Amino acid sequence: MPWDRVRLALTLLMVDPCRLGGLWLRARASPLRDRVTGALAPMSPRKIHTAIDDTALFGGLDLAGTLAAGRPVHTRGLLADGGVVLLSMAERCPAGLAARLGQALDCIPSEGRARTCLIAVDEGAGSEEGLPQALADRLGLFLSLDGLAWADTAPLAVPEAALAAARARLALLPHDPSALDRLVESAAQLGIDSARAPLLALNCARAAAAWRGHPQITPEDLVAAAELVYAHRATALPPSEDEAQPTPPRPDPATGSEPETEQDQPDALPDETLVEAARAALPPDLMARLAGLRGAKAMRAQGSGAGSANNSFVRGRPLPARRGTPGSGQRIDLVATLRAAAPWQVLRQSMRRGDRLVILPGDMRIRRHEERSTRVLIFAVDTSGSQAMTRMAEAKGAIELLLAEAYARRDHVALVTFRGDTADLTLPPTRSLVQAKRRLAGLPGGGGTPLAAGLQTALSAAQQARSKGMTPVIAVLTDGRANISLDRRPGREAAAADATRIARAIAASGVGSIVIDTGVRPQPALDALARAMGSECLALPRARAPQLSAALGALMGA
Repeated sequence: MPWDRVRLALTLLMVDPCRLGGLWLRARASPLRDRVTGALAPMSPRKIHTAIDDTALFGGLDLAGTLAAGRPVHTRGLLADGGVVLLSMAERCPAGLAARLGQALDCIPSEGRARTCLIAVDEGAGSEEGLPQALADRLGLFLSLDGLAWADTAPLAVPEAALAAARARLALLPHDPSALDRLVESAAQLGIDSARAPLLALNCARAAAAWRGHPQITPEDLVAAAELVYAHRATALPPSEDEAQPTPPRPDPATGSEPETEQDQPDALPDETLVEAARAALPPDLMARLAGLRGAKAMRAQGSGAGSANNSFVRGRPLPARRGTPGSGQRIDLVATLRAAAPWQVLRQSMRRGDRLVILPGDMRIRRHEERSTRVLIFAVDTSGSQAMTRMAEAKGAIELLLAEAYARRDHVALVTFRGDTADLTLPPTRSLVQAKRRLAGLPGGGGTPLAAGLQTALSAAQQARSKGMTPVIAVLTDGRANISLDRRPGREAAAADATRIARAIAASGVGSIVIDTGVRPQPALDALARAMGSECLALPRARAPQLSAALGALMGA
């Protein structure tokens, strides 16, 4: 049962929090999430946010204390003493903070610092939002509350005496190399390439054995570890039992008898059991969601309508200050400057006049910000006669769903239509979903297919959006039957050549793109066109709207 899995995961986290790394909790704000996080209250987690600075985390110079004492006074950070930390809105965690938290999770007691356990609360609403990989790889447990109803839950309470007894048994559990071997083999079958995963799964199995009072790790404990640690990490699933064909055992050449199989060994646990446990715990849409996350490159601001990152000295998200000289739009960071100058005031006493601080040019710190551009998704839609006669209604339905996804991400959308011998920018970049749907519903159909003109108009719209600081992505929906060239003359050969030339120009411009084949049968020519554009081609007969949305979401995060 899902709630039993939640209960077990929280209990094991309280038994051995540091060796499990922590918990990735995917849940939107709700009373159910409050019930889960409330059960972790005995661990006394300290809450942090994604905008926290290094001084608060790791400690640093206490500016007020230093100025008052006349000598450097340092503060201790939240992670100085280890313990449990709860990160809210973890899907918005920037790469720098994720790396620093990962470093804290990797710390071992012999390095002079206590171990840290992280509870990352992921409130991501779409497939393109999620926990940064640097943290997801280090957190042993994963729970998703999606689809779980309040009526299916119950209060969570773990007696402290039972936890203390489990921790005592955990210290006495013997090491079992065979359990680790089975976990490694199962991870390989599930396509998990992280070396941390089997170690985290082994720690999870040990905690389960200690909680259940087992003198050693049992198959039941390994199954629980596979469900909690492997399910969200799986990138491939082996064939099911019906599809798999077992290989007959080879006879022993020395004795001529067949070797003993794992089924004949009463204490052996087949690796397929662990794989099936992970398969059963896998949410239905998680594979697609993880695939979308892997497609997004180096950006974790999804869902905010943000595109590429640009450094700014005026506006945007604050970044750590850097040494520099004010001027040319650069502004001084007063606090950072005082922090840099404070430790040297004792040595600069001969330069001081009264109680004034001595600030040298090398102490100057400049404010920095990261400003992200607005994203715009440009739909280039084929409304020619061949398209209207085949799947125009279905294509419009898919576009409406994609428009809704873009609106949910707060992206701008633009609409380019091509038919007859021309292409038009039917809708300039806008965030109005109602206006976009109205223009889409009124699209006429008929005439030739000027694919090259459509691509050229889309490229022009992308360049114009880029000149305004936006990050454009082009989505071309067509059946691929181009028959009108750029000079408005009919002819399939010339039309295909012009379309390929404009597609290469799109690739050279660096604008992200995707080709969606809306024909009844997939067209090989569109695969070649997609390669010329440096993109991929998705066939609408085989690709549902959620798949198209995931592909577009990955592009928008590229």
